[in-house]
Formats: sequence, C-alpha cells, structure tokens
Amino acid sequence: MNISVVGMGYVGLVTGACLASFGHKVFCYDRDPAKIERLTKKIVPVYEKGLKELVEVNVDSGQLLFTCSPKRAYQISDVIIIAVGTPALKTGEPDLSSFFSAARQIGKSLDPERFTVVVTKSTVPVGTWSKLTSILSSRRENGGQSHFGVVSNPEFLREGNALWDTVYPDRIVLGSCSQRSVKVMRDLYRPIIEQSFGNLPGIPPRPGQLKRVELIITTPVNAEMIKYAANAFLATKISFINEIANICERVGSDVTVISRGIGLDSRIGPEFLNAGIGWGGSCFGKDLASILHTAGNYGYFPQIIDAAVQVNTRQRQKIVQDLEELLGDLGGRTIGLLGLSFKPNTNDLRDAPSLEIISGLLEKGAVVKVYDPAAMDECKRQHPELIVTYEHSALEAANDADALIIVTEWAEFRNLDCNQLKGVMKQAVIVDGRNIFDPRTLREKGFIYKGIGRPDNSQ
Repeated sequence: MNISVVGMGYVGLVTGACLASFGHKVFCYDRDPAKIERLTKKIVPVYEKGLKELVEVNVDSGQLLFTCSPKRAYQISDVIIIAVGTPALKTGEPDLSSFFSAARQIGKSLDPERFTVVVTKSTVPVGTWSKLTSILSSRRENGGQSHFGVVSNPEFLREGNALWDTVYPDRIVLGSCSQRSVKVMRDLYRPIIEQSFGNLPGIPPRPGQLKRVELIITTPVNAEMIKYAANAFLATKISFINEIANICERVGSDVTVISRGIGLDSRIGPEFLNAGIGWGGSCFGKDLASILHTAGNYGYFPQIIDAAVQVNTRQRQKIVQDLEELLGDLGGRTIGLLGLSFKPNTNDLRDAPSLEIISGLLEKGAVVKVYDPAAMDECKRQHPELIVTYEHSALEAANDADALIIVTEWAEFRNLDCNQLKGVMKQAVIVDGRNIFDPRTLREKGFIYKGIGRPDNSQ
C-alpha cells in the first residue's frame, strides 16, 4: 500500500518507520521544512532505541520518504494517518488546531477516483471522528464521502519501548462505521496481527511467549474513549501507589514491599505500581485534563481522575519539601540532580517532573547541577531560562553537592558506585525519587537516605 503519515513527531515517525518495514510505501509529511530536511538526511530528532537504525534502512531502500508537499503525500495514498500533536490548552481541552488544519488540507487533496482511509492516531476528544468526517466531506469538490472512510486508531506507545509496542502490541483498536475501511486497515496491519514479519533492524526478535495480538473493531466513539480511559487508569494507578507510599512513610511501612505484595494479585498486576515522584510526559497530563473537560461539558465531574491529578502535583512538590527537612534552608546549597527526561530511554521533557523540581530548588536559592544521559541538549534548547550547570557524568553532578536527587531511573544510575559518590559529595545525602537504591546498603555506607514511601529504618 501507499501510506501517508501526517506529523513527524514521536508517534508519526515511529509509525511511519515501522509501516515502511512491512513493505508499504510511506510518505511522511510535516509542514516544517527544516525537520523534513533533517529526516531526509536520516537525522532523527527523538531519542528512541532502534529508531535511527530503522529510519536509515527504510530511507536507503526507498520505502520511507519525507516531504513538505501535501499533494505528493496525499493524492496517491490508500491510507492517510493523522499523527499531529494535540497539546492541552489552559482550559484543559486539547488544542486541535493542527489536527483540523491537517483535515482540511487532506480534504482538498483527496483523489476523487481513489478510495482513501483517513486514520486518526492523534489523541482527540470523543466525537472528533464526526467533525473529521464533516470536514473531509465539505472540502471535497464533489461533496459526499463515498470515496473515503474514517477510522479511529489510537496509539498505545510507551516512550523508550515504542518500536516494540508498535510491532508487538497488546491490541489494535479500530473504530469505524465503514466495513470497507476496516478491511483496508486489516490489510495494513496484517503483518502485526499475524506476526508474519521477519527480523527488523532496531527491534528485538519476537519473544516465544508473546500472546496473540487482539484486534478490537468497534465504533469510533468507543475507540476514542478507550484511549482516554486507558491513560486515565494508568495515571490513577500511579497516583494510588504514591498515596499509599505517603501513608507508608507515616506508619513505618515500606511501599516497595507493599507494591510487590499487591502486584502479585492477578486482579491488580505489578505494572505501574512503582512509587516515586509521579508521572510526566506528553500523554497522561493532557489526556486527564481532556477527559475532565469533556466530562464537564456533559455535566459530570470525575472525582477519582481529578484526585489522580492532584496527587501527582503534590508528589513533585514533596521532593523539595523532603530536601528541606534534611538540610534546612536550601539557600546557597549545592544540589545534584540526576535525570531530566520524564522517563528513562528517551530525551522527552514534556511535563517532566525534573523541570518543576529544578524550578522549586532555584526559588529556594539552591545551586543546581544536573546530568542526564540523553536529555541535556534538549533541556538547553527548550529551557534556556533554567540557571543550572550541565555536567558530563553523574559523579560530576554529585561533586561537592550537599545532596543528590534521583529524578529519572536511568540504568546507569542504578549501577553507581556508592563509595565514589560519597567520596565526592560535600554531604552524603540522597533523596531517591524513584527508589532505585537499597536503603540499608546506603545507610551502612554512611549516607542519609530518603526514599519514597520507605521509612527511616527500611531495609
């Protein structure tokens, strides 16, 4: 098939590269000429394991092309996938201006002689599919919708594992009122559904225990709601365990033991039960804001979802408060901070807890040194206002520091030599926002250790 992907952000680029690997001809469109020029030269703007290798192979083979021309992208396409960003407005509702702009452009460019499936992969509010259909119909010169179909196909990608999640998904959701459109999408995803593709560059081989890929065919409204409900549940699960962690600190219990104890219950499961400084990234915050806004439009207030947001905000603020309890006045104190990205294995800083923590430290008059394996250049570019020192290693960030804060659970931080850390720090104080260290080991080495949901005597 000929496929077009609109929007070369994180989701769009991953989607395009993977589909090209299945033998589809993929045209990747973005209105930013500089971005398209870099991608044409195989310069990948996001940090995602295996993605650069996958892009390089498919560009060299001619299966993956990048363009700023809507005509080139749309007119010969069997499927057009909209994957533009939908960031949150101050009201909580998503900004759909880029989405609808793309829809209008697609409507003007559709070939009246070719049946085209227009796919929504962007996260959009419930009911957007109807507005999309109307726009596509109104922009067609001959009117009607006989030559196009609309499908809601939400993505469930985890940054740092996006290629894996694309080719080995738990499920594929297709929301459409058109059987013809569903058939096209079945054909598009057949290599994934049947797991019939071979080894792909940058992607580990299929594990033997992988379960069958579930295909859910439903209405567009249900598909849109599935995406929001999934993210709301996962965010709530994280906020829940953080609430439990805060109780644990007060009663002398260890949340890591509690998490394991409840996670072994098959009704609960272990995923998303790691207490810490809360969630971040491009999805949870804006998606929960969107579902709260949508529910409000229908006269309903989701208290659990609202509470999940409040707990997450409080959890970020807790880190600075914990540090003040350990050190007193932070004015003039040197604080090392390990991790900038909102999660490991990505350079994504969208809604990253690190930014709020840094701002809180600077407001208290602290001197802040930071290190991240992948996100420092991005932080310099996006946040020139942050007066911090960027270091070349974790040890340099810890050097002469009054305390060290663990913000992102990068693997290299887990393997730090504690003796080396203690040797370079002014005071051996660690606030472990991700519970990556063993409290007993650190305390035996002379550290003052503060984790999340772990009492002072936790072992």
